Amino acid sequence: MREHISLLFVFLCACAGITPAAAQVSNAGRSVFSFMSLPVSSRLNALGGSNVSLSNGDISMGMCNPALLHASTHRTLQLNFSYYLPGTMFGSVLYGHNFGEAKALAKPSEGEPEKPNYFAVGLHYLDYGNMKYADEHGNLTGGTFGARDILVDVMYARQLHPCWKVGVTLKPVYSIYESYSSFAIGADVGAHFQTRDSTFHMGLVLANIGWQLKGFYSAEGGANHEMLPLNLQLGLSYRVKHAPLRFHLQIHNMQTWYLNYEWTSLDKSPTTGDIVPHDIKWYDMLFRHTIWSIEVVPKSEKFYIALSYNHRRRAELNLADQRSLAGFALGAGVRIKQVRLGFAVSQMTKGNFSYQAGLTLDINSLMK
Repeated sequence: MREHISLLFVFLCACAGITPAAAQVSNAGRSVFSFMSLPVSSRLNALGGSNVSLSNGDISMGMCNPALLHASTHRTLQLNFSYYLPGTMFGSVLYGHNFGEAKALAKPSEGEPEKPNYFAVGLHYLDYGNMKYADEHGNLTGGTFGARDILVDVMYARQLHPCWKVGVTLKPVYSIYESYSSFAIGADVGAHFQTRDSTFHMGLVLANIGWQLKGFYSAEGGANHEMLPLNLQLGLSYRVKHAPLRFHLQIHNMQTWYLNYEWTSLDKSPTTGDIVPHDIKWYDMLFRHTIWSIEVVPKSEKFYIALSYNHRRRAELNLADQRSLAGFALGAGVRIKQVRLGFAVSQMTKGNFSYQAGLTLDINSLMK
């Protein structure tokens, strides 16, 4: 117990040390490549879009925090496909491979994995479909053009202790919109802590550290280089010991308080009827930093059912005069021998549902 408390203290000190360093950076409308915040798998979609604390062998978790790579991600292949709008396509493929010797750690008797170095690579592709040319007045001028985003993730994690892992991700990203293109290099740095009985997990990650090497356009005096959507996140996951329930709390964008666009929150003046901006209440802004989720999952992890609520997503995408389920997400998955299947659905705005499906194969077991 004393050992767990000591490790937890070091973890929280790291969190406190990173936060001030990034405190002045906000990405609300001030960064490029926002597609990097989209959930890449059905499990992540079902958990509200992000999870930096749960290490359970799902390789897609490493996309949020490289330290969530696991002994069970060795030689696993995952394919994901998402449907957001007609004509768009968002998919990913991930593969994991572990290496190293258990003797590199303190005592094999403490439960260290045989290969404590975890490696994974992922390729993600977003195609916005064909769009028609138009002038500034909306008049069609003939012809179409395309827009695409491509992201590569090279992830590495190291098991330092049965309860403690650290990881890093290198992520080159390329976008091309009509005749405009951009290339950037980013990185994630993360850590993960869990108790020996795996009932409590904690994760910390500073994601999307980087900037454009080639901007979409040139500004006066040279090329215009913008930052990636920096995101400092802390996650907590707790599994109830005597019930098939697991709770998650994710705190994102800890580097900034304001998550709103400057003029997006509007109201009508009671006297003139004019539309005027209004301030977001402090408690509303506080909850925009959080994602809450609950899972029904047995100890065997052979299936799961997840429900989540993302308040920022609801605040930004919900329609004031219509009811919708924006901000909520629901998903389920099942493991059948060497195959895992997952599906999730979430609503962005009224009448606009996004669907996500995933397939994970255990290559080791399939080749036996």
